[in-house]
Amino acid sequence: MALLASGGCESPEYSRHGIAGSGGRIGPGSGGGHFTVHVVSPVFEGKSMLESQRLVLGAIAHLMKGDGAPVHAIDSLKTKTA
Repeated sequence: MALLASGGCESPEYSRHGIAGSGGRIGPGSGGGHFTVHVVSPVFEGKSMLESQRLVLGAIAHLMKGDGAPVHAIDSLKTKTA
C-alpha cells in the first residue's frame, strides 16, 4: 500500500490534501483491511486531536470507498506535530 512509505518519508497522498511535510507509518491492524496509522506533520500544530484526525481521514477517504477498497477500517490513528 503506497499511502505512507516507512521511515518517515513524505506522503504524496497527504500532501495533496493539505498535510504537507508529513511522514509516518502504516502498520497492520487486526487484519482484513484494518490498519494502524501514525502521521507526523507541522500542519497539526494548534489543531485539536479530532481536527488532525479528520485531516488524515479526509486524505485517505478514497482508499476506504467501494466494495474492493484496500482499507476497510483504521484500528488506531495517531497524529503528532513532531
